[in-house]
Amino acid sequence: MSTASTVSEPAALAWSVENCTLGRAMAILGERWTVVVLREVFLGVRRFDDIRRHSGIPRQVLSARLATLVEHGLLQRVPYRQEGARTRHEYRLTAMGLELQPILLAITQWGDRHLADPDGPPITFVHRDGCDAPVHVEVHCAAGHRIDEPREVGSRPGPGARPATGRSGDPA
Repeated sequence: MSTASTVSEPAALAWSVENCTLGRAMAILGERWTVVVLREVFLGVRRFDDIRRHSGIPRQVLSARLATLVEHGLLQRVPYRQEGARTRHEYRLTAMGLELQPILLAITQWGDRHLADPDGPPITFVHRDGCDAPVHVEVHCAAGHRIDEPREVGSRPGPGARPATGRSGDPA
């Protein structure tokens, strides 16, 4: 005797992903060197030659990544000039770029837990106010409840959700 199990489709299949903000964000951030450039700027390395030397990014790749981050408003070019030299630019985070800090901290936290060398992570982020306690990322709902398990998070259609149309690339 066999028992038939009923498997329902995930509710997410009813909604289009054409205007997915995660997809849009990853179109900007999803390339490895882009995140490395952001890491450098967050660490205070802001000048082209310093970023290239510290990160090992090839010159042409770095130039392209910086241009993309400026174009999308995450970085701004700020001119500087050393005595006797031509005007050059350094790259500074905009307010939009600064908002990426918790994301980069979360990725680092995950990497520290799963990918660090046996001696431990190469860098520790600390609270600058003088307490110097390590910084970590936590997830909370709008009501203030701490969420410790990924399975405690669900999803629902948001105000910009569109029904799936069944076109190519759509989940329906």
